[in-house]
Amino acid sequence: MLFAATYTQDLDPLGHRLASTVVAALPVLVLFYLLVGRRWIASGAGAVGAIVAVLIAWLVYGMPVQMASWSFVHGAIFGLLPIGWTVFAAMLLYNLTVETGQFDIIRRSIAGLSGDARVQSILIGFCFGAFMEGAAGAGSPVAICGAMLVGLGIPPLRAAVICLIANTSPVCYGGLGVPTLTLGQVTGINPDTLSVMAGHQLPILSCIIPLYMVKCMCTWRQTREVWPALAVGGGSFAIFQYFFATMHVWIPGFVVWPLTDIGGGLFSLITLALFLRFVWKPKDEWKFPAEVAKPSVEAPIVCEHAGIDFSEDMKAHGTEKPLTAWIVAKAWSPFLLMSLCLAIAGTIRTMETWPKADGSKGPLAFAGVKTTYTESVPTLHKEVERAKRLQKPNATDDEKREDAIFKFPWVTAPGTPVFIATMFSAVLLGASLPMMKRVFRKTIVQMKIPIPTIACMLGLSYVTKYAGIDATLGVAFAETGVLYPFFAAILGWLGVFLTGTDAGSNALFGSLQKITAGEVYRTGVLPELTLPQAEVLICNANSTGGVMGKMIDAQSICVATAGTNQIGKEADIFRAVIWHSIFLACVVGALTALQAFVPPFTKMVPVP
Repeated sequence: MLFAATYTQDLDPLGHRLASTVVAALPVLVLFYLLVGRRWIASGAGAVGAIVAVLIAWLVYGMPVQMASWSFVHGAIFGLLPIGWTVFAAMLLYNLTVETGQFDIIRRSIAGLSGDARVQSILIGFCFGAFMEGAAGAGSPVAICGAMLVGLGIPPLRAAVICLIANTSPVCYGGLGVPTLTLGQVTGINPDTLSVMAGHQLPILSCIIPLYMVKCMCTWRQTREVWPALAVGGGSFAIFQYFFATMHVWIPGFVVWPLTDIGGGLFSLITLALFLRFVWKPKDEWKFPAEVAKPSVEAPIVCEHAGIDFSEDMKAHGTEKPLTAWIVAKAWSPFLLMSLCLAIAGTIRTMETWPKADGSKGPLAFAGVKTTYTESVPTLHKEVERAKRLQKPNATDDEKREDAIFKFPWVTAPGTPVFIATMFSAVLLGASLPMMKRVFRKTIVQMKIPIPTIACMLGLSYVTKYAGIDATLGVAFAETGVLYPFFAAILGWLGVFLTGTDAGSNALFGSLQKITAGEVYRTGVLPELTLPQAEVLICNANSTGGVMGKMIDAQSICVATAGTNQIGKEADIFRAVIWHSIFLACVVGALTALQAFVPPFTKMVPVP
């Protein structure tokens, strides 16, 4: 028989639902214990969690050990390409701008726009932070923006809180859309559809976040005094975020959502800068009292837990020259080149979907070299049959079995055009060979923990997916019924708290969210949605709810303390943001519930 299954998922391998659910939760519980209880680095905790998942899949679920092992390899390889490659290339470009002194010019061009601390927080903490999240991620917005705000006279603790709160609504599109790409891979939902769903939630949050963070630094009256800057800064970013996240709906084939944060951050920066220069300025420039905002010594911006060192990033490069339009344009040119290269890659990706002369679709070929290569995963592809409860009615034998295919989109993976842009930028900026060696060495050191962490988390996720471990948990979570759309966001929040990244949370819980969405839908509590819509909404809630956990994960707290020179005060910062994090996660949960049950909000859920 062509599709004879060697492994069939069992949702209750121990014959006792509670016991099976507890055992299925062990990989996550072990991960939680090692990260929170033992304070292990994320990559080590992820590796142990993956080993536990493989053992449970083999010894409890009866999955052949070679299949469980290949499941881990399948996920880990995706964690390296395209996810890890994209993160590496983005950080490489960022480090090039730092090494050549261009990033210092970018900082100066922003910091000089206003002397009002409230406006500076919007410009730097939110607008520039969103740009940094899209271009580099990995904690850079909190570290760099936090240090900039402290240098401008904002108290270190306030600066840390402001940047942690600001680094939330842009995170789904951070690192060129890595969290959304990851969520699409583990759930099988088109990332373009997930981007549309995020684009129907995040702009609302992007209007709220600047107001929320300014209120955390002053009174309501002082907050209202800068409402024009809040409206222009947050509103312009929200508008851009909506249109770039959903552009492919309005213009078929024009996929630009990976550039949402980069473009949105730049657009809001320019819009607010022009507004401040030609339209409006605060009546009175508000600053923290001198005795509160004491000058800070240079911060050793290093986060051992995250494997990231930003200590060189805040150093001035040479004498500060007056900023001219040409100097500023040159400083921003690497990111403009990156946007151009990504647009070209997006065009190639679209061309791959066009019918060829023989009517087939697939990767393009140039001189016999394909733009994408695929390979079936040994022992796994079409060898895992879903549990009967999870099968579609009247499903064919092929539809009952899971695909397992390695995909190597070496041309269209975002990391490739970003890497090409880096090389062009190196020539444009006159980077020498020794300088490029330093840039590569620094990036490799910075990524020695984040990339293995991503690989281990995705490996863990794929083991639970193919073994059916996450399906056992999904059936249990489905018992919450009508409350689950709210709790879906809270589960994503927990995932980011555990893994330190929205991509990690999506890898850990994405497949579980999809299964639970299907189970909840079958109970009849989502009458306004179709099953595909329910899956899109619930899975997306994992990502949009997860971003609110970004301000309390170990990596972010560590980077915040280092960036604002508060090493040893991690507990103080955690206590300062924990309730903000919980409240905002509940806001996302409530919004998800509205879109699940209440017309016309249900119309905001796209149809795949």
